[in-house]
Amino acid sequence: MTVEVWPGKSHPLGATWNGEGTNFALFSENATGVVLCLFDEAGQETQVRLPKVTNYVWHGFLPGIQPDQQYGFRVEGPYDPLAGHRFNRHKLLIDPYAKAITGDIRFGPELFSFPMDRFNDRDRDLDFSDTDSAEAMPKAVVIDPSFDWEGDTHPDIPWDRTIIYEVHVRGFTQQNFKVPEALRGTYAGMCDPAAIAHLKKLGVTAVELLPVHHYDVHPGHLVTTGLHNYWGYDSLGYFAPHSGYSSSGLHGQQVREFKEMVKALHREGIEVILDVVYNHTGEGNHLGPTFSLRGIDNAAYYRLVETSPRYYMDFTGCGNSLNVRHPQVLKLIMDSLRYWVQEMHVDGFRFDLASALARELYEVDRLSSFFDIIHQDPVLSTTKLIAEPWDLGEGGYQVGNFPLLWSEWNGKYRDTIRDFWRGEHYSLGDFAFRFTGSSDLYQEDGRLPHASINFITAHDGFTINDLVSYNEKHNEANGEGNRDGESYNRSWNCGVEGKTDDPKILSLRARQRRNFLTTLMLSQGVPMILGGDEMGRTTYGNNNTYCQDSELSWFNWELQAADQALLTFTQKLIEFRQAHPIFSRHQWFFGREIHGSGVVDIGWFHPDGSTIDDREWHSGDTRAVGIFLNGAEIPNLDSQGQRLFDDSFLLFFNPSDQDLVFCIPESIETQHWQVLLDTQETTGFVEDGKVYDKGHAVAVAARSLIVLKCPHCFSMAAFNQSQQPS
Repeated sequence: MTVEVWPGKSHPLGATWNGEGTNFALFSENATGVVLCLFDEAGQETQVRLPKVTNYVWHGFLPGIQPDQQYGFRVEGPYDPLAGHRFNRHKLLIDPYAKAITGDIRFGPELFSFPMDRFNDRDRDLDFSDTDSAEAMPKAVVIDPSFDWEGDTHPDIPWDRTIIYEVHVRGFTQQNFKVPEALRGTYAGMCDPAAIAHLKKLGVTAVELLPVHHYDVHPGHLVTTGLHNYWGYDSLGYFAPHSGYSSSGLHGQQVREFKEMVKALHREGIEVILDVVYNHTGEGNHLGPTFSLRGIDNAAYYRLVETSPRYYMDFTGCGNSLNVRHPQVLKLIMDSLRYWVQEMHVDGFRFDLASALARELYEVDRLSSFFDIIHQDPVLSTTKLIAEPWDLGEGGYQVGNFPLLWSEWNGKYRDTIRDFWRGEHYSLGDFAFRFTGSSDLYQEDGRLPHASINFITAHDGFTINDLVSYNEKHNEANGEGNRDGESYNRSWNCGVEGKTDDPKILSLRARQRRNFLTTLMLSQGVPMILGGDEMGRTTYGNNNTYCQDSELSWFNWELQAADQALLTFTQKLIEFRQAHPIFSRHQWFFGREIHGSGVVDIGWFHPDGSTIDDREWHSGDTRAVGIFLNGAEIPNLDSQGQRLFDDSFLLFFNPSDQDLVFCIPESIETQHWQVLLDTQETTGFVEDGKVYDKGHAVAVAARSLIVLKCPHCFSMAAFNQSQQPS
């Protein structure tokens, strides 16, 4: 087959169809030649050498090449691992700018640039393999980017109205019998009316999708186990939506289907946030396979050990780290992010192991080039930016240290609230900071309460059901001897490990679930719910289901009575939060300290109604707390600049194992308080709740919390400052 090739252009990178043909462009600083490989439906390969290189970009235009054309690259250059170079023209490489990728990797020895017959030889990567990998590799696909968005716009939900739902595209609908069977586990299933109806009724405003960048489903360490890479934290293409979530199975149709999903969710006012993994790829360490960047330009794309470039710096625990110090790597990341916003219409990103992206040299630098570039970018600076503020390198735990524009997964919130409700030693001051948005972490550098993404559970770890059902992880199904996953979970099984029929334990577990969810929804900051927690999803104690593409991870939509009750409670709880701006303030609470004198918007009390004084905040002796929130002192303004007022609330927290009596504080001038919510009750919310007057006693059961309301018309002078400590 003879293919005509013209010089083409060095930009944009990747494959760009213009209606008459396709331009191909690939960056490689150290290559000596680049060969474009075209594949027909039978897998027959045609090779075309790219004729021109401009500023290290190899490029060529092929007239007549249309969308759906499958392709890859072979890159020529030195194979010199000791110098950091691992070029091997016998390995077919995925275009890092591919907009679509079709097929899965077929794991085998041909994927490695060195001979695999010397498996136990630690120096085997120094040798060269001429075994061809094309038949074992997925192929990039030329796409037609046209799409009718029908006027779609970003919902642009304010942070103070945002409630995030972390969810896996496949797991969400794989067993949902209301979704057509052919659509289950796909982008189309995610936006099926039955799926959207659940999200709408629940009341969440954003779905945070576990990785949808195309990834390797069958990594080498899982090949012999029959397990799969379910979470997808090993990206192969930063522009291509994972083809395994497409319902059509046709080349490139995953792009259109993903866009349809976003459009449908936006139509219902739901934002789409992507969990993105720019810190490493699925190529592993120096003994890993060659899929893409390693063969395109290993020394440019990866962070190598400066004194021994055969090896990789590994801040991620996955074998490699992208070289964010290199301008082309920064360009790759930024181009990818802008593509997902501008072409795919997503609304924000959660950055996996984001501290790794901030490492200019070795230390984490919060003012690194990556953050500076995003701060200046007119597109990305207006999106929702969320950091997982840690990596596995030294000094990688950076909660509270990310710059303006960034929100963070607040790991300290998770740990503190877990300890609070399981009755472990905790500082009341720490609980107070977490509950009020973690001003100790975010206020000093000018950030606001929405900088704290509050969560109790996430994909990595126990579900909320398992958090109250297991003391230990049970990861035997992963085939690693239960050695994988976090061993310190801050969980409590309520008396029995795992499944039980004991009604007292089941009742306590249900109450603890309500306690966790209520605390989450009443805290300042942005709440994030792990998908399925609202209806009691369990993974039976497996806290690391990364390889479990099975019923163990999928949502079970056949709800038992207790699960349905939890779902109904969670729906009401979210509705309650959204109805009361006092729980999502735009600004921090006033005062020199969280418990300082002169505070008029919040008060902290012992169960006897006395004010908690300064010496008690860090003693660890105070086990229960009453919190007054003044609805007349909210700094929020509505869209027209009018000040918002709300009801006032008293919250009585009793995490102890004994029933307690709380007194309505005398220092609050309001006379009448009505019980709205009591986590001791199976329904949580109380209809026609009992009304208490100032000074009266309220019984609060062990390990429960009660919420009382006073209408805002009684709250204008609700807090008597003369009663506050001086």
